[in-house]
Amino acid sequence: MMKIKKICLLFFLCVATLNCVAQGSNGNDSVTIFSQDSITLDVLWEDNVLYRIEDIMNSNVLKTSIVGVEIYDLTDDKVIYACNERQTMRPASTQKMLTAVTALDRLGGDYEYKTQLCYTGEIDGRTLLGSLYCIGGFDPAFNGDDMESFVSAVREVGIDTIQGNIYADLSFKDGDRLGEGWCWDDDNPTLTPLMVDKKDNFIQRFTSLLRQRGMVLNGYTDEQRTPSSAKQLYVLTRPINQILNRMMKNSDNTYAESMFYQLGRSAKEVKTHYNNIIRKVGLNPSDYYVADGSGLSLYNYVSPHEEVAFLRYAFENKNIFAPLYLSMPVAGVDGTLKKRMRGTDAEGNVRAKTGTVTGVSSLAGYLYAPNGHFICFSIINMGVMKASTGRNFQDRLCEALCRP
Repeated sequence: MMKIKKICLLFFLCVATLNCVAQGSNGNDSVTIFSQDSITLDVLWEDNVLYRIEDIMNSNVLKTSIVGVEIYDLTDDKVIYACNERQTMRPASTQKMLTAVTALDRLGGDYEYKTQLCYTGEIDGRTLLGSLYCIGGFDPAFNGDDMESFVSAVREVGIDTIQGNIYADLSFKDGDRLGEGWCWDDDNPTLTPLMVDKKDNFIQRFTSLLRQRGMVLNGYTDEQRTPSSAKQLYVLTRPINQILNRMMKNSDNTYAESMFYQLGRSAKEVKTHYNNIIRKVGLNPSDYYVADGSGLSLYNYVSPHEEVAFLRYAFENKNIFAPLYLSMPVAGVDGTLKKRMRGTDAEGNVRAKTGTVTGVSSLAGYLYAPNGHFICFSIINMGVMKASTGRNFQDRLCEALCRP
């Protein structure tokens, strides 16, 4: 293979030289030289980068672990390099990239998270002759300031006494509080649609703050679906991009699961939307398995080829690509890539989602090659004893792709 490439390279160099000589006498050399140089640059870069990749693939790390790689030239619409690209593997947090693409495809970039406060009954003077309902929308960014807004909304309508009860409406999501295939001893995110500061104590915090602000509460607290007759008192909305950026840049698992469940009440329902994209890109959903949105699960199964297919799908849909690309960590600049690839040609160029769980390290995203071509890639290292081993391998591959 490499011998053939050398012969092709020599052929293009010879053609370029002959054209330069022939065209020079006609005074058209500037146009011809630009065209041939462009072809030569592409051939030189691709030839060089394949040498570099093969050298990296001979690394000692692959004697005790396996890697799946696919590198795709979006400009030329072709695979540059692939190895074990169809092998199913655990994605770790590159699963979040699949979640982001699926959510943006299904919900759109204008989608908003909602947490609502409603009431039943009537307001008689300063007394609510009814109950309050806090309706969760699985907003992971809901914080203490937002809780103050909820309490202020009650006070602003003149209520100082609540005769009824205060309910948590958790119907946005099913009752499962752990993801499929999560390890019990992990630091797992809270899977409740009603949280404050990422903790499952919304109603306690709400009632406590109401009392602190002088409210009299004569009822009790419980969980109950909001009646259709309830009236809205306040709604807090948050654009999906605010969730997307933290989920991708910081690899926040709670934010990823919240986005996952914007697509459906149960994991089973959500999977149908992932599978729709898998079919759209020409793959078979039965070859893969989606267990959660964050990549924590032991049961997630993807392949580098599938991840590249999602990246290609996003690139072809500007409404997905624009927010996705901006949300990805930038090598040497921010997020989980802030300290990686510094001082190399990859710094400030590579935008990719990182992934790390025990035994797995992964990276999937985009970069610009020196010839101006736009590249997407997926690299999954499995069986690595140290996450740094996988990260170093991925960084070397990205640096090789970005180097002239």
